[in-house]
Amino acid sequence: MRQLVIATGNPGKLIEMRVLLAPLGFEVFPQSELGVDDVDEPGPGFIENALIKARHASRLTGLPAIADDSGLVVPALAGAPGVYSARYAGKEANTANNNQKLLSEMAGMKAADRRAYFICQAVAVLSADDPLPLVALGRWHGSIAESARGEKGFGYDPLFVPATENCSAAELSAVVKNKLSHRGLAMQQLIEQIQKFW
Repeated sequence: MRQLVIATGNPGKLIEMRVLLAPLGFEVFPQSELGVDDVDEPGPGFIENALIKARHASRLTGLPAIADDSGLVVPALAGAPGVYSARYAGKEANTANNNQKLLSEMAGMKAADRRAYFICQAVAVLSADDPLPLVALGRWHGSIAESARGEKGFGYDPLFVPATENCSAAELSAVVKNKLSHRGLAMQQLIEQIQKFW
């Protein structure tokens, strides 16, 4: 069985990606099981950071790697939190801190200004020096609620209300979320490319 490393240290993201990658039939390892630590993400955009993570994991393991960089974009906040979504409230911030900062920044905003979308850039490399990485993009449109709702998911899910739903992303089942979400959409594209080109 072919092996593949997922370049993430985020446990919620890892669970989602393992489920999404199951149809490929690869033996999938999280980078932590192979002794790979998180790498800095200094890139100005999602694609640069995804490639940094994938190439780093592949270089240290010798395996093909998949990584994504994803975040929440709020146009009324000039695109914030964007690539800084995981550290919006500071480098040591946790999910609760990030969510509270977002709610504070958006306090009093009208519904039209609460539009937002999640974005995911996913990449796959056969090796650290792969000159032609596979690249996919997923967007999930919705809005930011005025308070948190739901216990499922992770990150900004309790604040994000998908445009097609009447509940937060944290109230969706994992199956429904994986069909609708930015990561689900990007991974579907990436899987199709892997099946075609690898």
